[in-house]
Amino acid sequence: MPLNLSTKRLTILAVIAVLVSVFLWVLGPVLVPFAVAAVLAYALHPAVLRLKKLSPPMPDVLCVLLVEMLALLLVVGVLLLLVPILTKEIPLLQQQLPALLDQLAANLNPKLAQYGWSLTLDVGSLKAQLIKYLSANREDWMDPLVSSLKMGGSFALAALGNLILIPVVLFYLLNDWDRWVSQVVAWVPPKWRPAYDGFINECDAVLGQYLRGQILVMLALSVFYAIGLMLFGLDLALPIGVFTGLAVCVPYLGFGLGMMLALLAGLLQFASLKALLMVAVVYGAGQLMEGFWLTPKWVGERIGLHPLAVIFALLALGQLFGFVGVLVALPASAVILVALRRLRNQYFSSSLYQGPDA
Repeated sequence: MPLNLSTKRLTILAVIAVLVSVFLWVLGPVLVPFAVAAVLAYALHPAVLRLKKLSPPMPDVLCVLLVEMLALLLVVGVLLLLVPILTKEIPLLQQQLPALLDQLAANLNPKLAQYGWSLTLDVGSLKAQLIKYLSANREDWMDPLVSSLKMGGSFALAALGNLILIPVVLFYLLNDWDRWVSQVVAWVPPKWRPAYDGFINECDAVLGQYLRGQILVMLALSVFYAIGLMLFGLDLALPIGVFTGLAVCVPYLGFGLGMMLALLAGLLQFASLKALLMVAVVYGAGQLMEGFWLTPKWVGERIGLHPLAVIFALLALGQLFGFVGVLVALPASAVILVALRRLRNQYFSSSLYQGPDA
């Protein structure tokens, strides 16, 4: 039976989707810097276009460099939030660690003895080793790091390589964005061009809504974490809270790092179970609010996804493609949603749904 035009289009789209999925699955780790750079390029390209329209006009390369430099400065500004945290916590760690270990031994060793366990904590040796490392010079800190890199610290080298590669890839993507888009469009058959243009425009509108929703989520979480930690009396509530909220754009990693910083700061300041209670309450509530209300409402509703679809997309694509899958989960879901809407409308207007006499 010969295939009609709609069936051919659907078959071609299905084949392309399968090929893209296999490509992502096989080359997932290699694609991390390219995926990050592509997301950033898509978000920053409108800013480049605005600069190009200014009068007097600036060279294209200068527009790209200015936008990329501003974006990198924003990222560096977020990372600089860690400076007051580290400069205050490391001296406190040196001062309070012996007392914390003594308290741990006093509380834990009797409980171990009650259960008949012969295991005891060698607190003296542990304190000596930790104080030695914390009091060491920078050169002493660098020697183990350098030796570990030489012995095969592939993860550290890969992370460093990605940090260098992402700005380079981002520059080329921003500089040649319009040319590459036109080359992709050139592959589309002319008779399919109206449908393609409509699909891309709708995807662009949905993805724009996604980016604006994600920014709202980051700002809301920054305020929530900062206020929540302040209510518990944490001295470093503002930098830790703002950093955690802004870092949620990196799924799981940003939240986990912010939680560990809050736990360390709380233990050093309170030296009691109040630190654990603070982290459990503030970060537990923040995670629930983000996962079940903020992201589904401000991101999911803006792109037309049901909250359950948002959660499923994050889990499913993360399981299939790892970090790359989590990074592109919601944008990819938005594109798939547009495709499904068009397929649904096409099905409702087809003779298969309406019947041969329609």
